[in-house]
Amino acid sequence: GLTAYDTQRIKMSFSPEAPIDVQGKMVISGALSLYLNFINLFLSFLRLFGNRN
Repeated sequence: GLTAYDTQRIKMSFSPEAPIDVQGKMVISGALSLYLNFINLFLSFLRLFGNRN
């Protein structure tokens, strides 16, 4: 859910008219957001399927 939301947010917030430095910051911010989403998704799977003895 959160990954799909962030993907749509990134797509909607991108502006080709923005200055290059602003576009660069938007790209880095969006990439970091998606990266953290996938890490959290992976951790959720580990918690769900992990076996604690």
